[in-house]
Amino acid sequence: TGPSHLSKVLANLSATPKLGLSGLKSLKLSLAFRNDHFGARHFVKEQLPRIRYANPVLNIQVEKVRKTAQEAWRPEMELEFTNGQQKTLDLHEKWSTTILKELMDVAGENSWFQWKAEAKASGLPIVPGEERESLVVKRPSSGSLPSLKVYRATAP
Repeated sequence: TGPSHLSKVLANLSATPKLGLSGLKSLKLSLAFRNDHFGARHFVKEQLPRIRYANPVLNIQVEKVRKTAQEAWRPEMELEFTNGQQKTLDLHEKWSTTILKELMDVAGENSWFQWKAEAKASGLPIVPGEERESLVVKRPSSGSLPSLKVYRATAP
């Protein structure tokens, strides 16, 4: 009959590259619930389960917010490291694969950098699906968008 649903899920969770994070205490995402922030939403669906599987004690928070077409704010990922440092990644109009690579480049374990070097040397994609990143269509905007936190503080 073929592989069970559980074995397919486990195969996806443990697929290479392993998404182990080093020195990261928490990861907080803020994004639109629907109709916008497509790359960030795909990241949550496709990559975040693999990150959770590889980092079971990492504090992960996802804030999905209902967003109207008139509201203009960007999705972002806030990282807090065990040494107290913080970093925010702007996820606006990025593919889920781009978001994953940016996160891993900032906080990935040594195995990520080894995987990346091996993939480049062999001509393979670092992350499956990254070959479509160049297809992203940038929407015209009137400058940089505020984060959700700033938008909430300044919106009427």
